[in-house]
Amino acid sequence: MAKRAYPLGKVYRLLEPGPVLLLATAGKLRPNVMTLSWQMPMEFEPPLVGCVLGNMDYSYGLLKASRECTLNIPTAELINQVVEVGNCTGRDTDKFHDFGLTPKPAKLVSAPLVKECYASMECRIADTRMVNRYGLFILEVVHAWVDTAVKQPRTLHHLGNGVFMVAGEVVRTASRMK
Repeated sequence: MAKRAYPLGKVYRLLEPGPVLLLATAGKLRPNVMTLSWQMPMEFEPPLVGCVLGNMDYSYGLLKASRECTLNIPTAELINQVVEVGNCTGRDTDKFHDFGLTPKPAKLVSAPLVKECYASMECRIADTRMVNRYGLFILEVVHAWVDTAVKQPRTLHHLGNGVFMVAGEVVRTASRMK
C-alpha cells in the first residue's frame, strides 16, 4: 500500500467522529437551529459533549447568552433540511419554519427539541474556559430522548464540501466493558 501526502486543511475529513447534529437554541425573537459537525463525546458520567462553534455563528451568541441548547440527531431522510439549515444564518431566517422543522418543548432547558430527529439531548454549558480561544463549548447532557421505533438509525456524517456518509452496517464483537 502506497501512501501520499494529504492536505492539512482536509485532515478533519479523516477524523470525523460522529453524526451531524442540529444544535437548537432559544432566542429572544424565536428559537434557532444550526447544523453542527464538529462535536465529540468527552465523558460518560456525567455525559459531556464538546462542540465547536465559530464566533461568527448566530448560534454562538445565543448559546453563550442562554448557556443551554439541545443536540438533535437527524437521520438521512432529513439531509435536505440539514444542508439548508447549514447554509444560512438564523439572524434573518426562521429556520424551523422555512425548512419544515418542528420545535418541541424540552423538559429541562429552554431550547427546543427538533421533533423530526430520532434522538435529542438537552444540554447546559459545563465549562467555558476554551470558548473564547477555540469556540469549544463543553456541554453536560441533562436529559436525553430517543425514538425507540428507530432500530438502526441511518445517521449523517459530514466529510466536507457537501459530501456525507450515511451510517451503515453494524458490526458487533464481544466486549469486556461493564
